[in-house]
Amino acid sequence: MPEAATMPTNRSIVLGSSSIYRRELLSRLRLPFEVAVPDVDESPLQGESPRELALRLARAKALAVAARFPDAVVIGSDQVADLEGEPLGKPGNHANAVAQLGRMSGRRVVFQTAVAVVCSATGFEAVDLAPVEVRFRDLGAAEIESYLRAEQPYDCAGSAKSEGLGIALLESIESDDPTALVGLPLIRTCQMLREAGIRLF
Repeated sequence: MPEAATMPTNRSIVLGSSSIYRRELLSRLRLPFEVAVPDVDESPLQGESPRELALRLARAKALAVAARFPDAVVIGSDQVADLEGEPLGKPGNHANAVAQLGRMSGRRVVFQTAVAVVCSATGFEAVDLAPVEVRFRDLGAAEIESYLRAEQPYDCAGSAKSEGLGIALLESIESDDPTALVGLPLIRTCQMLREAGIRLF
């Protein structure tokens, strides 16, 4: 990690994300911020692990937005569900979500959640990972169908909203950064913002 900045800054903050979940999480810090959608290809590279993919995309998103807001402190983040080394992204539709939850039933999944903070004007850049280990319950086909019809989590990696009804699909969660599973690890984000010179309160 870079050393903390010695003086706080009044630089603006930009969240480089289209995710409403990350927007809601960042709002908890009570800091003013703008939102800009990064134009980044999220396709995994050949042989790239879920961990490497999440880290690369979080940094790429932050850098893409920082190019448009060079004086701002920019936050980028990405999450990839890691099923024994295989990346699982957002299902996008009902059929894909059924398949994902069926495969994760009764198994351990690591949600690799990465965050990057960048400021082009100062040259600051920090990237970190907050893995969350989740154990899914044994899920029957009818239960999966009922859950998906109720919550429709088709924009969530792993097809489950842990902050909502999806918590009922889980047996356990292990993490040192509790908001990471929702999409933005706030403990690490706060640390990086302080290092970038942002006064939190």
